Amino acid sequence: MRNEKGFSLIESMFAITLLTIVALGILPLGMLASATTENQGHLVARATEYAQDKLEQLLALTFPDTTSDTRVFPAADTGGSGLTVGGSSNPDAPVALYVDYLDVHGSLLAAVDTTPPASWYYTRVWQVEAEGAELKKVTVTTTLKSAVGGIGRIPRATVSAMKTFPF
Repeated sequence: MRNEKGFSLIESMFAITLLTIVALGILPLGMLASATTENQGHLVARATEYAQDKLEQLLALTFPDTTSDTRVFPAADTGGSGLTVGGSSNPDAPVALYVDYLDVHGSLLAAVDTTPPASWYYTRVWQVEAEGAELKKVTVTTTLKSAVGGIGRIPRATVSAMKTFPF
């Protein structure tokens, strides 16, 4: 009989076992990378988009507007705060008339004051600050309910702009 060249069954089983151990060792790293990409990539981008949408809605109001309700879309002429100085850009301390909630698809949800509806996924809070007699600073912060996989910080985005009078 000639000497056959190749791998024996035992050598093959040892190699497969070693590769399995290495693959299982780096699996948590892959899961962490996927969750971080989803949280700090995709979800932060969506939160930024929703914050920008609210900011544009507020900036579309006239400078002296103190009654428009931007918690509904399209904005109602009464029942809200308009561009009245006040509110808070801290999502942990929402102020009535300066907060709204979105579902997982970004659709506006009806809410009573600062009590979030059951199906909320995003919360948007805004603050209007007087920077002078003819200048207001509007800041909007959007926060998610939770991070994907419970890993890392909860995604959050903040945008701000200045509104001048009379333009």
